[in-house]
Amino acid sequence: MALSPSDEVAAVLREFAERIDVFDTAPRPAVVEIRVGERAVPLRAPVVKALVEALRAYQDPRDRGTCDHCGGPRLDDNFMCADCGRPSGLFGQLLRERAARYEGPPGELPG
Repeated sequence: MALSPSDEVAAVLREFAERIDVFDTAPRPAVVEIRVGERAVPLRAPVVKALVEALRAYQDPRDRGTCDHCGGPRLDDNFMCADCGRPSGLFGQLLRERAARYEGPPGELPG
């Protein structure tokens, strides 16, 4: 049976805490309690530190940097900016250079 999103988050937080708590031999009280729906997940200081580090280190796989032109953060798989519509990075530079050298009929670029 699939867990609800809140049950899944609570379960993952508990599993994360258990993985870190194994290495702390001195029992300490929880310093933070995170509520997920109706569930409370107590976290001790080493777990809080590890969670903060993990969250800060996370990088979304869709993050391809910022656009060279407008600074927007939404570059697609081809490094085309969804904000200004221009190609960014080395790929964008290559396209601009090729387009500048093209001398064929207007509106028709070579393949």
